Amino acid sequence: MGTRKPRLSEAVDLFNAAPVELAEPPIGVEGHRRRLRERLLSAGPEALADHEMLEYVLFVLPRRDTKRLARALLSRFGSFARVIAAPVQDLLSVDGLGETGAAALKAVHAAAIRLMRAEVIDQPILNNWDRLLGYLNAEVSRERVEQFRVLFLDNRNRLLADEAQQRGTVNHTPVYPREVAKRALELHATALILVHNHPSGDPTPSRDDIAMTQRVRAAVEPLSIVLHDHIVVGNGRWLSFLKEGLL
Repeated sequence: MGTRKPRLSEAVDLFNAAPVELAEPPIGVEGHRRRLRERLLSAGPEALADHEMLEYVLFVLPRRDTKRLARALLSRFGSFARVIAAPVQDLLSVDGLGETGAAALKAVHAAAIRLMRAEVIDQPILNNWDRLLGYLNAEVSRERVEQFRVLFLDNRNRLLADEAQQRGTVNHTPVYPREVAKRALELHATALILVHNHPSGDPTPSRDDIAMTQRVRAAVEPLSIVLHDHIVVGNGRWLSFLKEGLL
């Protein structure tokens, strides 16, 4: 049997049928957000400018002009890195951001630090100096008060723990050498690296910094614990006591 030819009436019906409409990309806010998402996934994060990265992070805010917010944040703090590292109270002072937006930005900051910490934990620190400095810079360089940290190492110079011991003022942090020694014994650490930041951005050590370092070394050496170095972190700058001949 041959194939039945369509009747004239059927052909007319097909001709008069409403045309099939192709789905068009959404316009407005949803279209903008979808285009950013597609660009991020297809071309990678380098394809997004700083304000676009901030916009994407702030998509957690419904019915909010994230483009305006992103540009306001960059105008206030200067860069993507400075925005996510800014103190919570400073973020909350930006009109329209709110607790949800501030929390999203701090989550990105915490994720970046954890990623850098994963690069150095359980690794021989002295052989991964650049990664260590990158991690320390992200952790403390933008702190507005001095923070004293101790890196506790095992007998292979692998990082056992990185702990903040004290927080101080803009130019001073109290340090208790006996507490440092006690914690090293608790962790079975055999070596230490001291770290603290200078909120001024200048990593040049003060006389107090030098004296404190000597006191810590005097406290741990009788316990066969080696003080490898004391690193002072400024804003994008750092200084090593060992390299400067101060240790």
